[in-house]
Amino acid sequence: MFANAHDASNQTWHVVGRKKDGLLRHPIDSPQWKTIDHLCPEFGAEPRNLWLAHASDGMNPFGNLSSSHSSWPLLLMIYNCPPWLCMKRKYIMLCMMIAGPKQPGNDIDVYLSPFIEDLCKLWVDGVDVFDAHVGKTFLLRAMLFCTVNDFPAYGNLSRYSVKGHHACPISEKNTSFLQLKHGKKTVYTRHQRFLKHYHPYCRLKKAFNGTNEPEGAPESLAGHEVYDRVKDIVNVFGKT
Repeated sequence: MFANAHDASNQTWHVVGRKKDGLLRHPIDSPQWKTIDHLCPEFGAEPRNLWLAHASDGMNPFGNLSSSHSSWPLLLMIYNCPPWLCMKRKYIMLCMMIAGPKQPGNDIDVYLSPFIEDLCKLWVDGVDVFDAHVGKTFLLRAMLFCTVNDFPAYGNLSRYSVKGHHACPISEKNTSFLQLKHGKKTVYTRHQRFLKHYHPYCRLKKAFNGTNEPEGAPESLAGHEVYDRVKDIVNVFGKT
Protein backbone atom coordinates (compact mmCIF):
# COMPACT_ATOMS: atom_id res chain seq x y z
CA MET A 1 0.00 0.00 0.00
CA PHE A 2 2.80 2.41 0.79
CA ALA A 3 4.42 1.59 -2.58
CA ASN A 4 1.38 3.24 -4.24
CA ALA A 5 1.37 7.01 -3.77
CA HIS A 6 -2.43 7.29 -3.70
CA ASP A 7 -2.88 4.47 -1.19
CA ALA A 8 -0.02 5.82 0.93
CA SER A 9 -1.73 9.20 1.17
CA ASN A 10 -4.92 7.50 2.45
CA GLN A 11 -3.04 6.12 5.46
CA THR A 12 -2.86 9.64 6.95
CA TRP A 13 -6.55 10.47 6.37
CA HIS A 14 -7.39 10.04 10.07
CA VAL A 15 -5.08 12.96 10.90
CA VAL A 16 -5.12 15.33 7.93
CA GLY A 17 -8.28 14.52 5.97
CA ARG A 18 -11.16 13.91 8.34
CA LYS A 19 -13.84 16.30 9.54
CA LYS A 20 -13.36 17.27 13.18
CA ASP A 21 -16.69 18.47 14.58
CA GLY A 22 -17.01 16.40 17.77
CA LEU A 23 -19.34 13.81 16.20
CA LEU A 24 -18.62 10.08 16.13
CA ARG A 25 -18.00 9.35 12.45
CA HIS A 26 -15.01 6.99 12.66
CA PRO A 27 -13.23 4.94 15.37
CA ILE A 28 -10.73 7.78 15.71
CA ASP A 29 -13.52 9.87 17.28
CA SER A 30 -14.05 7.28 20.04
CA PRO A 31 -12.84 7.74 23.65
CA GLN A 32 -10.73 4.57 23.31
CA TRP A 33 -8.69 6.01 20.43
CA LYS A 34 -8.14 9.27 22.30
CA THR A 35 -7.06 7.37 25.43
CA ILE A 36 -4.45 5.43 23.45
CA ASP A 37 -3.20 8.67 21.90
CA HIS A 38 -2.77 10.03 25.43
CA LEU A 39 -1.02 6.91 26.76
CA CYS A 40 1.20 6.35 23.69
CA PRO A 41 2.03 9.80 22.31
CA GLU A 42 5.07 8.52 20.38
CA PHE A 43 2.90 6.12 18.40
CA GLY A 44 0.29 8.78 17.62
CA ALA A 45 2.95 11.30 16.59
CA GLU A 46 3.53 9.35 13.35
CA PRO A 47 0.24 9.49 11.39
CA ARG A 48 1.35 6.67 9.06
CA ASN A 49 1.48 4.14 11.90
CA LEU A 50 -1.25 1.56 11.36
CA TRP A 51 -4.31 1.15 13.58
CA LEU A 52 -5.56 -2.37 12.94
CA ALA A 53 -8.80 -4.19 13.67
CA HIS A 54 -8.81 -7.98 13.73
CA ALA A 55 -11.84 -10.07 12.79
CA SER A 56 -12.10 -13.84 12.83
CA ASP A 57 -14.86 -16.44 12.79
CA GLY A 58 -15.51 -19.96 11.57
CA MET A 59 -17.31 -20.49 8.29
CA ASN A 60 -18.27 -23.28 5.93
CA PRO A 61 -17.04 -22.27 2.46
CA PHE A 62 -19.20 -24.87 0.69
CA GLY A 63 -22.60 -23.68 1.91
CA ASN A 64 -23.52 -27.16 3.09
CA LEU A 65 -24.56 -27.40 6.73
CA SER A 66 -23.90 -31.14 6.80
CA SER A 67 -20.24 -30.69 5.85
CA SER A 68 -17.73 -31.16 8.64
CA HIS A 69 -15.12 -28.92 7.01
CA SER A 70 -14.29 -25.66 8.80
CA SER A 71 -12.39 -22.55 7.69
CA TRP A 72 -11.31 -19.73 9.99
CA PRO A 73 -10.14 -16.62 8.10
CA LEU A 74 -8.16 -14.03 10.09
CA LEU A 75 -8.74 -10.57 8.64
CA LEU A 76 -7.07 -7.25 9.40
CA MET A 77 -8.72 -3.93 8.62
CA ILE A 78 -6.77 -0.66 8.53
CA TYR A 79 -8.57 2.10 10.42
CA ASN A 80 -6.21 4.78 9.11
CA CYS A 81 -8.29 4.88 5.94
CA PRO A 82 -11.55 6.79 5.56
CA PRO A 83 -14.71 4.80 6.41
CA TRP A 84 -15.68 4.40 2.75
CA LEU A 85 -12.38 2.57 2.09
CA CYS A 86 -11.35 0.69 5.23
CA MET A 87 -13.99 -2.02 4.67
CA LYS A 88 -13.26 -2.46 0.97
CA ARG A 89 -11.74 -5.76 -0.11
CA LYS A 90 -8.58 -4.03 -1.35
CA TYR A 91 -7.78 -2.68 2.12
CA ILE A 92 -8.63 -5.85 4.08
CA MET A 93 -5.69 -8.19 4.65
CA LEU A 94 -6.24 -11.94 4.85
CA CYS A 95 -3.30 -12.73 7.10
CA MET A 96 -4.18 -16.35 7.88
CA MET A 97 -6.62 -19.11 6.92
CA ILE A 98 -7.08 -21.98 9.37
CA ALA A 99 -8.70 -24.89 7.50
CA GLY A 100 -9.46 -28.39 8.68
CA PRO A 101 -12.12 -31.02 9.39
CA LYS A 102 -13.26 -29.16 12.53
CA GLN A 103 -12.92 -25.73 14.09
CA PRO A 104 -9.73 -25.06 16.10
CA GLY A 105 -11.63 -24.13 19.28
CA ASN A 106 -9.39 -23.17 22.19
CA ASP A 107 -6.36 -24.54 20.31
CA ILE A 108 -6.54 -21.50 18.04
CA ASP A 109 -3.70 -19.94 20.07
CA VAL A 110 -1.29 -22.42 18.43
CA TYR A 111 -2.20 -21.10 14.98
CA LEU A 112 -2.11 -17.48 16.19
CA SER A 113 1.46 -17.69 17.53
CA PRO A 114 3.24 -16.45 14.33
CA PHE A 115 0.55 -13.80 13.86
CA ILE A 116 1.11 -12.49 17.39
CA GLU A 117 4.89 -12.50 16.86
CA ASP A 118 4.47 -10.29 13.79
CA LEU A 119 2.18 -7.92 15.70
CA CYS A 120 4.71 -7.69 18.54
CA LYS A 121 7.48 -6.88 16.08
CA LEU A 122 5.38 -4.19 14.42
CA TRP A 123 4.56 -2.66 17.81
CA VAL A 124 7.96 -2.87 19.53
CA ASP A 125 10.58 -2.63 16.77
CA GLY A 126 8.72 -1.55 13.65
CA VAL A 127 9.83 -2.12 10.07
CA ASP A 128 11.39 0.22 7.50
CA VAL A 129 8.89 1.03 4.73
CA PHE A 130 9.22 3.27 1.68
CA ASP A 131 6.45 5.85 1.40
CA ALA A 132 5.82 6.54 -2.29
CA HIS A 133 3.67 9.57 -1.47
CA VAL A 134 6.48 11.36 0.37
CA GLY A 135 9.37 9.64 -1.40
CA LYS A 136 11.16 8.65 1.81
CA THR A 137 11.62 5.61 4.02
CA PHE A 138 10.17 5.71 7.52
CA LEU A 139 9.84 3.37 10.51
CA LEU A 140 6.36 1.83 10.37
CA ARG A 141 4.74 0.57 13.55
CA ALA A 142 1.31 -0.97 14.04
CA MET A 143 -1.19 -1.43 16.84
CA LEU A 144 -4.03 -3.93 17.24
CA PHE A 145 -6.76 -1.45 18.17
CA CYS A 146 -9.72 -3.82 18.53
CA THR A 147 -11.12 -7.23 17.63
CA VAL A 148 -14.48 -7.96 16.02
CA ASN A 149 -16.02 -11.35 16.80
CA ASP A 150 -19.23 -13.05 17.74
CA PHE A 151 -19.54 -14.39 21.28
CA PRO A 152 -18.34 -18.02 20.71
CA ALA A 153 -15.29 -16.83 18.76
CA TYR A 154 -14.63 -14.24 21.47
CA GLY A 155 -14.53 -17.08 23.98
CA ASN A 156 -11.99 -19.02 21.88
CA LEU A 157 -9.72 -16.02 21.42
CA SER A 158 -9.87 -14.79 25.03
CA ARG A 159 -9.91 -18.29 26.59
CA TYR A 160 -12.79 -17.16 28.79
CA SER A 161 -15.69 -19.60 29.14
CA VAL A 162 -18.69 -17.91 27.53
CA LYS A 163 -21.08 -20.67 28.64
CA GLY A 164 -22.76 -21.43 31.92
CA HIS A 165 -23.71 -19.21 34.83
CA HIS A 166 -20.82 -16.72 34.58
CA ALA A 167 -20.76 -16.39 30.81
CA CYS A 168 -20.20 -12.61 30.67
CA PRO A 169 -16.47 -11.70 30.53
CA ILE A 170 -17.31 -8.21 31.86
CA SER A 171 -19.61 -9.05 34.76
CA GLU A 172 -17.93 -12.40 35.58
CA LYS A 173 -19.20 -13.49 39.03
CA ASN A 174 -21.68 -10.61 39.02
CA THR A 175 -23.48 -12.08 36.01
CA SER A 176 -27.20 -12.32 36.76
CA PHE A 177 -28.52 -15.70 35.61
CA LEU A 178 -31.59 -17.88 36.04
CA GLN A 179 -31.70 -21.63 35.49
CA LEU A 180 -34.96 -22.68 33.82
CA LYS A 181 -36.58 -25.52 35.73
CA HIS A 182 -38.13 -27.36 32.79
CA GLY A 183 -36.06 -26.10 29.87
CA LYS A 184 -32.75 -26.85 31.62
CA LYS A 185 -31.27 -23.73 30.02
CA THR A 186 -29.50 -20.72 31.49
CA VAL A 187 -31.04 -17.32 30.82
CA TYR A 188 -29.56 -13.97 31.77
CA THR A 189 -31.64 -11.28 33.44
CA ARG A 190 -31.43 -7.77 34.96
CA HIS A 191 -30.45 -6.02 31.75
CA GLN A 192 -31.97 -2.76 33.00
CA ARG A 193 -28.99 -2.19 35.30
CA PHE A 194 -26.84 -1.33 32.26
CA LEU A 195 -29.07 1.68 31.50
CA LYS A 196 -28.79 5.13 33.04
CA HIS A 197 -30.23 5.43 36.55
CA TYR A 198 -32.91 7.84 35.37
CA HIS A 199 -33.99 5.66 32.40
CA PRO A 200 -37.74 4.84 32.61
CA TYR A 201 -37.08 1.15 31.89
CA CYS A 202 -35.35 0.82 35.28
CA ARG A 203 -38.72 1.38 36.99
CA LEU A 204 -40.74 -0.94 34.79
CA LYS A 205 -41.72 -4.22 36.42
CA LYS A 206 -44.42 -5.82 34.34
CA ALA A 207 -42.43 -5.66 31.11
CA PHE A 208 -39.50 -7.52 32.71
CA ASN A 209 -39.30 -10.02 35.59
CA GLY A 210 -41.63 -8.26 38.05
CA THR A 211 -38.98 -6.18 39.84
CA ASN A 212 -37.42 -2.79 39.28
CA GLU A 213 -33.68 -2.36 38.96
CA PRO A 214 -32.12 0.26 41.26
CA GLU A 215 -28.62 -1.23 41.09
CA GLY A 216 -26.14 0.04 38.53
CA ALA A 217 -23.98 -1.92 36.14
CA PRO A 218 -21.04 -3.89 37.56
CA GLU A 219 -17.68 -2.20 37.17
CA SER A 220 -15.31 -3.70 34.64
CA LEU A 221 -11.66 -4.36 35.42
CA ALA A 222 -9.01 -1.87 34.41
CA GLY A 223 -6.35 -2.96 31.93
CA HIS A 224 -3.61 -3.35 34.55
CA GLU A 225 -5.95 -5.42 36.73
CA VAL A 226 -6.62 -7.82 33.86
CA TYR A 227 -2.88 -8.09 33.19
CA ASP A 228 -2.12 -8.82 36.86
CA ARG A 229 -4.56 -11.74 36.74
CA VAL A 230 -3.13 -13.38 33.61
CA LYS A 231 0.58 -12.49 33.65
CA ASP A 232 1.60 -15.64 35.56
CA ILE A 233 -0.41 -18.08 33.45
CA VAL A 234 1.78 -20.69 31.75
CA ASN A 235 0.41 -21.83 28.40
CA VAL A 236 0.97 -25.48 27.52
CA PHE A 237 0.12 -26.02 23.87
CA GLY A 238 -1.39 -29.23 22.57
CA LYS A 239 -3.72 -31.83 23.98
CA THR A 240 -2.97 -33.42 27.35
